[in-house]
Amino acid sequence: MLIYPQERLALFIDGANLYATARALDIEIDYKALRAFFARKARLIRAFYYTAILEDQEYSPLRPLIDWLDYNGFTLVTKPVKEFTDDHGRRKIKGNMDIEIAVDMLNISHSLDHVVLFSGDGDFRRLIEAIQRRGTRVTVVSSNSTQPSMIADELRRQADQFIDLEQLRDMIGRAPNGKDHDDAPGDAAYKDHLDD
Repeated sequence: MLIYPQERLALFIDGANLYATARALDIEIDYKALRAFFARKARLIRAFYYTAILEDQEYSPLRPLIDWLDYNGFTLVTKPVKEFTDDHGRRKIKGNMDIEIAVDMLNISHSLDHVVLFSGDGDFRRLIEAIQRRGTRVTVVSSNSTQPSMIADELRRQADQFIDLEQLRDMIGRAPNGKDHDDAPGDAAYKDHLDD
């Protein structure tokens, strides 16, 4: 992994995309370990976490994770999910955070040397290209070890560096006993949030 100690670094975590990738690999993310890992590698300027939430629920299983991240060094960007009924009468939810990620990354990129994007979404290819034109290196974290692959080929090719999430399992995965540091909630909350 090519991250240099003097680099000004920011993390951009597409919460739903990272959750889906981690779930496909049977990894539960330990966010305290994730942040600490990258803070040891470089000068971590900001760690953004993006997620859409169901606001009409009395209680969201995702809320403890969001609150923990907010109190522990992450910059939270949330928005309410949109609910709709598809042509077959099935209830669907939509909570795409692509625009929020793109705006924040473009706004802060002039102050960074390196960006790490946790997403495999091919829609980010042009964003990554724009960030690179500003002189900022881009690492993408997703997975090519899953069937099907969780990363779009065009995104992987555009990135300066690709890291398979599987390679980070021992550094940022939840401990085998199922506990995070300081009992921080893990991303298993996503499963409950999405299953509601």
